[in-house]
Amino acid sequence: MKGILIVDDEEEIRELLEYNLQKNGFRTFVSDNGENGLKVLAENRHQIDLVLLDMMMPVMDGFEVCKAIRANSSYDSLLICFLTARNEDYNQVYALDAGADDYISKPLKPQVLISRINALIRRNVNVPSLSNEEEITIDRERHIVVRNGEEFHLPKKEFELLSLLHSKPGVVFNRHTILSVVWGNEIVVGDRTIDVHIRKLREKIGSEYIQTVKGVGYKLVV
Repeated sequence: MKGILIVDDEEEIRELLEYNLQKNGFRTFVSDNGENGLKVLAENRHQIDLVLLDMMMPVMDGFEVCKAIRANSSYDSLLICFLTARNEDYNQVYALDAGADDYISKPLKPQVLISRINALIRRNVNVPSLSNEEEITIDRERHIVVRNGEEFHLPKKEFELLSLLHSKPGVVFNRHTILSVVWGNEIVVGDRTIDVHIRKLREKIGSEYIQTVKGVGYKLVV
């Protein structure tokens, strides 16, 4: 049985999540703030597989909790999914940069929530990592990409798209997530836009690094 830690300061949300997760066969743990959430995680580490983490909380917000978890190597296999009522692009990018595996917007829809959680757990199995010999590095401060020691300057959207894929090597990002994070919900672009940017990235860094998963999306592999 998979264990899920719910960290949210709203009692109604915690109860909704607990009910639906337990109904679908998950073991649940709860906390009403980030600081206490880390304590619950430490006490039940071997029983928790995923953390559902609210962004905005008192005492310690979700971003701080996420960074604390990712700084602890004993939590390397732990999945993190943000819960947020905010849809601004910078929050979604910041969430992934902080080390989150996914994010789900409120108001929560139980069926969508369970589907996303199951997808996260499935894709966490046997995720490949980048080799040391063929490493791709993203330098956000200088806005460059380094591949095998060679530096690339990419246009803004290509850089953001590659940064998203690079945030979780081996993990498939679907088209909805790519459009939402890179282009934003308020900008209307078609699937063809993603394909064009993927093609341009492949031309610049090598086609072997970005793999198409037919009918789903794209992932970064080495």
